[in-house]
Amino acid sequence: MTYREARMQAAKQLAAAGVENEAAESWFLMEAVCGISRSFYLLHEQEAMDPVQEQVYFALTRQRCGRMPLQYLTGEQEFMGLPFCVNEHVLIPRQDTEVLVEEAIRVIQKEMPEAAVLDLCTGSGCIGISIQSFCSNTQVTAADISEDALKVAQKNAKENQVPVEFVHSDLFKEISGSYDMIVSNPPYIPSKVIETLMPEVRDHEPIKALDGKEDGLYFYRRITEESVAYLKPGGYLLYEIGHDQGEAVSSYMRENGFDEIEVIRDLAGLDRVVRGRLTIKSQALK
Repeated sequence: MTYREARMQAAKQLAAAGVENEAAESWFLMEAVCGISRSFYLLHEQEAMDPVQEQVYFALTRQRCGRMPLQYLTGEQEFMGLPFCVNEHVLIPRQDTEVLVEEAIRVIQKEMPEAAVLDLCTGSGCIGISIQSFCSNTQVTAADISEDALKVAQKNAKENQVPVEFVHSDLFKEISGSYDMIVSNPPYIPSKVIETLMPEVRDHEPIKALDGKEDGLYFYRRITEESVAYLKPGGYLLYEIGHDQGEAVSSYMRENGFDEIEVIRDLAGLDRVVRGRLTIKSQALK
């Protein structure tokens, strides 16, 4: 079977399984399996595919037809222009989360270039590693309750050559010291909504990293209340949020002594990030 014949057959199978963008996905799988560029493909598309690679290619195609996320099959996802390894132990980094990272970087570069930053619920490490990469004078600590996720994050830090410190911790339980900034993309999907998600997410991404309990706001309440003990005077707390959670999360921040609270929208115009600053008065009451 030639490269072109294999691609066309894979695309047909993907389309029949209800996978969107089947032409692009058939190419991404071929790129991952064969390690070829588009220019190579265009020059050699009528040549026979290596039989072993062909076997692997269609095995991955069958998995994708079963709605295994493409990124888990290729093992990689780009985020903030950086490469990140991903597997079933971590959420796949999404472009929406770049809004959180961009806001954190903006604040750091403007106000605190040598900030100590804590990334809670780090998962793949994409948030903390990106901040460390773009703000080299920061000191980033990243924590997660999942040891398997931390192994992925540690690999990503090594691949991106940044000195992030990792801590195995249930939120703040094993955290010590104080920070200029805390960033988090915690689980925020209400439990009853999980079953309505796309099968790629519902059946394959780690549920513990998605489930925000009954109302989706459990971790925002906990982190906001407990963060006061770990933030320096005037320190910042930044969250990624669901599109309808801005008002509630802002309210939790106000109740716990934060001001300068702002809800920031993503490129689609949806609420995506909440940023607040801990007042000096609140810090004195710790």
